[in-house]
Amino acid sequence: MDDLIKKFFLFLCILSLGSYAFGMTAKEDSLHTSTQKEAILFIDSIKHMPPSGAWPHVSSRLFLENLKLNIHYPLSFYPGRGTNFCAYGALSYLVIKDDPLGYAKFMITIYKEGSAVYNKIKFTPSSSVMSAAGTLRFKGVLDIRHAEQIWFLTLADHFKGYLNLLNLNYDLGDEDTFWASTNLSKFNRMVRKMCNYNTTSAGSDLLHPWISNPFQYLEKRLGKGILVLYINNRIIHKKNHDKIKFSIPTHFVVLENIARAGDKVTLTYWDYGGKTLLQITPSVLKKIIYGISFAQK
Repeated sequence: MDDLIKKFFLFLCILSLGSYAFGMTAKEDSLHTSTQKEAILFIDSIKHMPPSGAWPHVSSRLFLENLKLNIHYPLSFYPGRGTNFCAYGALSYLVIKDDPLGYAKFMITIYKEGSAVYNKIKFTPSSSVMSAAGTLRFKGVLDIRHAEQIWFLTLADHFKGYLNLLNLNYDLGDEDTFWASTNLSKFNRMVRKMCNYNTTSAGSDLLHPWISNPFQYLEKRLGKGILVLYINNRIIHKKNHDKIKFSIPTHFVVLENIARAGDKVTLTYWDYGGKTLLQITPSVLKKIIYGISFAQK
């Protein structure tokens, strides 16, 4: 299976180069934003949800509990263990910070009606996606987070990139396959369409960005917008970071802080429902980063 994945990514190298972006920007009209207080007042006013006719396996109780958790604690979004939902998790981080009330109203509508509009985009999930929500298992706490199951499955069903061309239609278990995968240009497109951010991207799906000093590049932009890193997560978990035979980007994280002391760089980033602290060398930092997305209003 590993050899097949390697051959697939090498085959897509030309496509990746076509989407290679450095210093490219795309602008959209600014999106109205809401506050967490407004979202809390709205969601806490809902005391009970009737069963949904559109989502047969979604528990109304678990759905409402999950939705309230996300509004009260926005960083709690959890893409699930073993899934390919990490890019949608990073996107959720931006959406919930920018427009929590819009997110809450969208979720209530799509739960009740089976389709809904967010920022002029109409989402109409397939029948297979609607049947799957509420049934995902062995994904950690995502198993009982039925609102997040609806949200992630709906996003993956709607947004497509070249990685999804091998599997466009959802079948049971596809949350772990290329059906749910996201490449760098697709992620930037989702950010622009969902949040109306200006995005500047460096890097690609197979080649590292042409940046001589990634630490300085990130430090200069930190605090001026939102930084999302497209990284090879497997390198981080290796015992010896310097022994790498083959690597591809596998994960999207939202950078919260970066600092350097001597030959160590310390990263604080959001992923999988919380913040992670990672300490690596500058050379390993350069190895793990394949894409940098910088988003500003």
